[in-house]
Order: sequence, then C-alpha cells, then structure tokens
Amino acid sequence: MISFTGEHILSVNQFDREAVERVFTIADNMKPYAARQKRTTVLDGAILGNLFFEPSTRTRVSFGTAFNLLGGEVRETVGMSNSALAKGESLYDTARVLSGYSDIIAMRHPQAGSVAEFAQGSRVPVINGGDGANEHPTQALLDLYTIANERAYFGHGIDGLHIAMIGDLKHGRTVHSLATMLCLFKHIKFTLISPKDLSMPTHICDIIVNSGHELIVTEQLEGIVEADICYQTRVQEERFETQELANQYRGKFRLNQQIYTQHFKSQTVIMHPLPRDSRSEANELDNDLNSHPNLAIFRQTDNGVLVRMALFALTLGVENTISDFDQEVHWYSNKSKK
Repeated sequence: MISFTGEHILSVNQFDREAVERVFTIADNMKPYAARQKRTTVLDGAILGNLFFEPSTRTRVSFGTAFNLLGGEVRETVGMSNSALAKGESLYDTARVLSGYSDIIAMRHPQAGSVAEFAQGSRVPVINGGDGANEHPTQALLDLYTIANERAYFGHGIDGLHIAMIGDLKHGRTVHSLATMLCLFKHIKFTLISPKDLSMPTHICDIIVNSGHELIVTEQLEGIVEADICYQTRVQEERFETQELANQYRGKFRLNQQIYTQHFKSQTVIMHPLPRDSRSEANELDNDLNSHPNLAIFRQTDNGVLVRMALFALTLGVENTISDFDQEVHWYSNKSKK
C-alpha cells in the first residue's frame, strides 16, 4: 500500500484496494468537520499552493475548502497567463520556486504528464488535480467513494457493480481514472456507451479486460436496464481541434426523466463529474432530474471535500491527530444544506 506521508499523488496507478479503503476511512472521519459540527486546527500554519493553469470551479475550490477545514491557509495561482509559465519558465523552475512557498501543492494543467513533470522539481508533495485528458486521480477517488456510499444505501458494496459510462469517453479523464480504479474491485461489469469516434481509449479497455472484468462497448442506450450506476459525461469541447468538431457530438446522449425510466431500473444512481452542459443544444443531464432521489451529482461534489481532506491529512501525516486539535464552532447554526 502507498505510504502516503510525504508522497506525491499523481496517478490512480499508485493505489491498491487497501490504499483506496484507507482514504475512505479517513474521509468518513472528516464528516463532522465538513458539516461544520466542529473544527480542527491540525494544519494551522501550513500553506497549500493551489495552482490551476486550466479552468476549474469544483476541483479548485474544493481543494482550497478542504485545506481550510483542516486549519491551513491557501495561496492560489489561476490561469496560465497569470503565471511565469507565460514568460517561458519551465515547469521544473516553477516547481522549485513555488514549493519553497508551500507545504503541499495541488495542481491542474492542460497537458498530459505535466503534473508529474512538475512534481520532479517540487520540494513538497504534489497532488494531481487533472493533467489534460490523461488522469484525475482525486476525482476517481471521490467518484468511487460516492459509489460506495450510494451502493451501501441499497445494501450493496462495490464488488459486483454494473456501471454504464456514457458520453465523451475518449477525452474524459474522469472516466479513464475511475475505470482504472474500479478494476481494483471484483466482478465489475462495464458498459461503455459513446459515438465510435469518442470511445474509451484502447489501453483503458485493455486494463478492464486484463483485470478479468466484463466489458461491453456500444453506441446505443438499449440493453443496459440493469446498470447500477449511470455515469454521464459531457463532450470535452476544449480537447477538440475546432468547435465545429465538438458540435457534431453535442446532445448525442441526453438523459432526462423519460429516458431514465425507459432504460434504467428504479435504483440506478445517476452520476456526473460536472460541469454538466445545460445549454439547449447539449442538455446532457436534464433539469427534470434535479429532484430525483438517485441523482447523486451534488453528493459527489460534497464528497470531494471529504476525500481531499483525507488526502491532505494522509499526505502530511496528520490523519491520526486531527481530533487532538478540535475546537468548538461558535458561529455555525447547524443549518441544513440543500
């Protein structure tokens, strides 16, 4: 199992099942802090360098929120044009400099392999917040944590899961990472639904098959009524050479209440890494599902804070001392989150 303390978190390939379950255990422990029932100052004085050279809302803010909830402070750099990279500075030099200002760094960059390259120059642990179309390990962990919680609600575990992944599977780093991490479990059935030109990369399909899991590749929604999880993705228009190419596929797979009722069982959980494209020409996940009890997309975002808190605690070696620094919350009114 990965030792965590002092290590970079760059790839789902660093994790075995024991490591994943360790993250989940610590994430469970973070619930009262995320719910503002109490607070901890275990990372008081620590600084997170939050470096996002590609647009992000949920990942960037949840990394910062997670660190703040552990008592640490956050310094952000947002956008390539706002950094010395725009002046030709190398990732190595940037890493050497910014790691001197931080105790840990979370980073997103549009080029595959860029975060690993940055980590080579860093003097502190680096967590991959997404590198191009390559990987998104923390998203895979929060997705898997969500699956575990949603399945537990219905009395099941992850083993034996049937997941349908739908949409742009070629460019979607979230499905690449989640599919790889799911292969750590037993008897998973994957149904991959996409236009042929946007199908899952061959090397991910090979991982699924070589791990002994069942794989179905199709361009049709029909025949997946038994799926336990419907994982919908948007067309990753920023990965296409032109907007016109992306527009060919926008709206190809739409999910609304009628389609859900027609193609899925009543307990099928709906997931999406967000943002969902709600423009009329796409509308991949319709608003008529917003009140559906099996729509888990906002539970996913809440879980992202828990998982990232767990990763910070594990990487900085404070996972066993968090409660030693507990303090009362004086301002919070226990209001419900909706």
